[in-house]
Amino acid sequence: MKLVDTHGRVIDYLRLSVTDRCNLRCVYCMPRQGVLKTTHDNILRYEEMYRIACCAVSLGIRKIRITGGEPLVRNGIVSFLKQLAGISDVEQLVLTTNGVMLYELAEKIRDAGVQRLNVSLDSLDRETFASITRSDKLTTILQGIEKARLCGLHIKLNMVVMRGVNDHEIIDFARLAADSSTTVRFIEYMPVIREAEWQRMLVPSREVLSRIGSCFQLTPLGPADFAGPSSNFRIDGTDGVVGVITALSDHFCSFCNRIRVTSTGQAKGCLFSDASVDLKPALMEQDNIMLARMLKSVVEAKPVGHLISSSGCSYQSFSMASIGG
Repeated sequence: MKLVDTHGRVIDYLRLSVTDRCNLRCVYCMPRQGVLKTTHDNILRYEEMYRIACCAVSLGIRKIRITGGEPLVRNGIVSFLKQLAGISDVEQLVLTTNGVMLYELAEKIRDAGVQRLNVSLDSLDRETFASITRSDKLTTILQGIEKARLCGLHIKLNMVVMRGVNDHEIIDFARLAADSSTTVRFIEYMPVIREAEWQRMLVPSREVLSRIGSCFQLTPLGPADFAGPSSNFRIDGTDGVVGVITALSDHFCSFCNRIRVTSTGQAKGCLFSDASVDLKPALMEQDNIMLARMLKSVVEAKPVGHLISSSGCSYQSFSMASIGG
């Protein structure tokens, strides 16, 4: 079965957030004063999330990414990952993490059935990292990444590029990709909390590629199965890959293949849309037919594209942790 939206896009990718809690405070994710924490009673139970995942897979979802907040801070996450890995027809189970807890959990994550990790890492410099994350965890994260690599997990590093903050490290990250046979993806800054003059932070991906191209020869790669929005390039002469995610400068909406469900049960067809469908009534009624109908309605209402650009945006500000990055 294929799940197709009204614009002809095949939807085969579910991003499922398990918590809005996080052990970092990244400046682009939440305001300095923080955000109100969702009460325990409002967070879906694992059993409910499992029902959502099973229903989504029955409709045509083939890739599930677990996100947060930071998913590894939630108790019982490893057992839940093992449950998801056991769902028939799930072809990819992947996890996005900030890496703080990777060192202690890498082997358990692998054994649970996770195949790939995306690790958010916005700087290789201790001071810059601390200014971005409001935390001094860089060494811990780098140790966790190495542990995960040794465990055999396929790792992608995600760097949010911010002008005047960490864009001087673009070549360092590209060199890391080349030297360690890793995939590094450079993500354009997105104004989720809509702070004043956010446009000055944006480094367009064409500029990122130009900088990398001044030091390395790049060969374009085709999209992988269930590919996300990254345009990827092999660094010639190495097994390293760099990718760019052009959220603002060149919208990838025309081939967006995902829906997302927040930790409170709100299903969304687009990160930057204020529209959502509350799945909790179907979960409380244990009505799988209603749940399937709700998920289909999210797909049917999926917009042709988001309405943000380098010149402006038209949505309510939000914490990325509350929706699932």
